[in-house]
Amino acid sequence: MDFYSIVNKRRTIRDFTEEPVPQEIIKRIIEAGSKAPSNDYMRDWQFFVATDRELIAKILKKIPKKVSDKRMDFIVKMWKLDDKLQEDMFRDAVPKQYEMLIRSGCLILPFYKQEVPFAKFKQMFDLNDFASIWCCVQNMLLAATAEGLGAVMRIPFEAEQTHIVELLEVPKGYIMPCYLAIGHPANNLKVHKQHSFDLDKNTHFNEWRKEDN
Repeated sequence: MDFYSIVNKRRTIRDFTEEPVPQEIIKRIIEAGSKAPSNDYMRDWQFFVATDRELIAKILKKIPKKVSDKRMDFIVKMWKLDDKLQEDMFRDAVPKQYEMLIRSGCLILPFYKQEVPFAKFKQMFDLNDFASIWCCVQNMLLAATAEGLGAVMRIPFEAEQTHIVELLEVPKGYIMPCYLAIGHPANNLKVHKQHSFDLDKNTHFNEWRKEDN
């Protein structure tokens, strides 16, 4: 599969079988992540891989297992999800946050060090560490696609982050930007219609076209 085919095929997958992912494939995916740009040139990233269901359940302890329709109605209103495609996606995605992680073939937790605390952020340069780890995660998403697998991310709330650091005894200074679940897509997975990206309208060569203001 060539690179552009992989990019075009990559989709967020939230419906998995429980088929395990071989360790050699997991290693290839993480190695692909390690090829991403590194802010400090040190590639000081750590990856915790969980494949044991009981351990994964402990890791996910702080994530609600169920989200009621009433709660979803509240979320849609609170988040002001006025776009129909966006609302449909969130109504499917939010209730699956626990299930998509617990059922995946493996759960990868990436960790990085943030040199400048977010509370002291003053300029875009201070976010270089944060930007680098997301380049790493994107490489892993594409690598999973190249392996014929699906992947999905979840951004942790503060209580989840604290719980995981304590549970896994993560060394001080490391931050987990997301959960990364990788596995075999289910046959009945939900595929959402996406908004198209207008390349000509949203790309400006040499000057910003005034008619688009």
